[in-house]
Amino acid sequence: MTAAVRQAGPADVDTCVALLGAQLAEHDLGSGDDRPAIEGALANPSLGAIFLAEEAGTALAVAYVGWFWSIEHGGASAWLDELYVIPSRRGAGLGSLVLAAVESAARARGCVAVDLEVEDSHERAAALYLRTGFRPLPRRRFVKRL
Repeated sequence: MTAAVRQAGPADVDTCVALLGAQLAEHDLGSGDDRPAIEGALANPSLGAIFLAEEAGTALAVAYVGWFWSIEHGGASAWLDELYVIPSRRGAGLGSLVLAAVESAARARGCVAVDLEVEDSHERAAALYLRTGFRPLPRRRFVKRL
């Protein structure tokens, strides 16, 4: 059976919370209560989109992409905030499948670029992005929680 990717909606909140929660926990990120942010994203498509890769009714991968306006890129752009594949299905092409859906949605919105970040130690994810045409930038990212 082949996995299919679809955009999640408000009815998918529990699935999205479970998968994105696993992603954030794996990397020691998140607030601990990510449900409000996920519910907000699902309820407000102008902010971004969540995509699910499913096979036989089981969600195997998830991605969240946010929309923004970039001076650097010259217009509408996308930020791939999260992409997660369940550990037992990594290496099976699901990351590429979800990433293709994200890029297609970004193009459909008129986006001219997709930005993302990868932890230095996450070589497997970096390899996926390099294989699919992303290039690394010589930068460091900073954050200040408010």
